[in-house]
Amino acid sequence: MSTADPGGAARGNARECAPGGRGGETPIRVLIADDHGVVRTGIRHVLEGEPGFLVVAEAGSGDEALRLALAEQPDVIVLDISMPGASGLGVAAELRSRAPDIRVLILSMHDNSEYVLESLRAGARGYLLKDTAATELRQAVRAVWRGESYFSGPIASRLGAALRGEHSRLDELAGLEQLTAREREVLIGVAEGRTNREMAGTLGISHRTVETHRESLMRKLGIRTVAGLTRLAIENGLIGERR
Repeated sequence: MSTADPGGAARGNARECAPGGRGGETPIRVLIADDHGVVRTGIRHVLEGEPGFLVVAEAGSGDEALRLALAEQPDVIVLDISMPGASGLGVAAELRSRAPDIRVLILSMHDNSEYVLESLRAGARGYLLKDTAATELRQAVRAVWRGESYFSGPIASRLGAALRGEHSRLDELAGLEQLTAREREVLIGVAEGRTNREMAGTLGISHRTVETHRESLMRKLGIRTVAGLTRLAIENGLIGERR
């Protein structure tokens, strides 16, 4: 699956030329970073087996990948996550700040949604699994070179669900920031299993006022169950906050 990115013209006219290596057209310059030599060789054969790609360097560790990327300035780096030294995610984050024109394509065995999200946060443009077909690898390299995002089918499906979960989490955090000090105290009380009357006595307010605060905080957080409020309080370290 490929999605266009309107901000993908970072290298001006150089990215407007169709890759192909024919008729004087400049091929896409690629750096391959993986700690297994046989994997690097396989990727090289896949890319250079078709006109339009030039592998300018190979790296067997994260540190070497960063050094070669800064020295060679490839168009695209095909990057593994788990490598000796700096991780692929660390390399991607460094390149985002030090060489933002280099496009990062993650090629990994990890199909966990969290790895995909962390890769995106680090600045990667695409994410493929290592069992991807040769044609899709070439397609993905071309896509990220153009400034587009690219994810293989299984990853795209998981990513959609993960992003929905992350948006929900961000909404909850935004709701927490909107709570008044008193609403926060009531939230903690609910999470600790206290009744409205117990909280009223502890806080020195009426039972009805506790109910009002409880209804207000539920509305702000978008959570209507005690279990949901308790989970939120635990995840954000609120239990025991008053002690």
